[in-house]
Amino acid sequence: MKVLATGTAGYIGTMLAPVFMARGHEVVGLDTGFYNQGWLFHGADGLPRTLVKDIRDITVDDLRGFDAVVHMAELSNDPLGQLNPTITYKINHEGSVALAKKAKEAGVERFIYFSSCSVYGVGTDEHKTEESEVNPQTAYAECKTYVERDLKVLADDMFSPTFLRNATAFGASPRMRFDIVLNNLSGLAWTTNEIKMTSDGTPWRPLVHILDIAKAAACVLDAPREAIHNETFNVGSTEQNYRVREIAEIVAEAFPGCDLSFGSSDGDNRSYRVSFEKINTQLPGFACDWDAQKGAAQLRRIFEQVDLSGGDFTSKKYTRLKQLNYLIRTGQIDDSFFWTTAP
Repeated sequence: MKVLATGTAGYIGTMLAPVFMARGHEVVGLDTGFYNQGWLFHGADGLPRTLVKDIRDITVDDLRGFDAVVHMAELSNDPLGQLNPTITYKINHEGSVALAKKAKEAGVERFIYFSSCSVYGVGTDEHKTEESEVNPQTAYAECKTYVERDLKVLADDMFSPTFLRNATAFGASPRMRFDIVLNNLSGLAWTTNEIKMTSDGTPWRPLVHILDIAKAAACVLDAPREAIHNETFNVGSTEQNYRVREIAEIVAEAFPGCDLSFGSSDGDNRSYRVSFEKINTQLPGFACDWDAQKGAAQLRRIFEQVDLSGGDFTSKKYTRLKQLNYLIRTGQIDDSFFWTTAP
């Protein structure tokens, strides 16, 4: 297939495009380039030709000739979404829906949307399935639910959207992120020899490695249409539902000499466990290859190879909110998060 993948210069996208190309797909990337400074190590086996463009500027003509669009390029986590909720809705909801409509008009047959398990918000002890009621707690998560709702009605005989509700991502990427839980704890363990939790670590989080996310999207591309048409899949494995304290313990074990301590509840009420039975039984070829232990060990190897410093770990280059605040403060992007003309 000829595939347009948005967000290919990002944390997941840098690893996803090579996975697609290894399976024989022709990939063109698209990215606005907010995080181009954040290159931690050379580890991507070939990157696609990439259009430097905001998704809000994409035209129907840009999308003609593609068989599929894989859409990752949004403001990428809860803190970033709360920075300016109005713009978050403009980009993550309205921008994503407009992109899908243009793709359909251009004759694109498949549209894979990267949603999130954060749509479940505050859960009970039961495992959330794709049929469970959503309960988003942030602008970021709410936008995911809106995009799913609005794209489902676009589905017809010629246009097949698929929704991948990814668990919380982890793992090494050249375009690294240290603002997600396992990566952050691993960076603390390496640079400070200490993980000092401010919370008691009781909330649940499902985790999934970025290469398993890429694998899920690749399996959707390769699947027969009837298996993925207008379907929603939680992406991960049920065994990888962890309490945050368990994630911290796994990381501390992977970094010998790391001191681990816990605090009391910090008021963050986001907690949910997720069932991944559907994707593991209904999406041909999918099963996770990674777990938290393997991911923490991978990160330790990378940190040793690049001699990760405390300055690099806390740098704006690897934390989405810090980088976006920097671009705003220096006038490189405007109030609507469009690039400005260089002085």
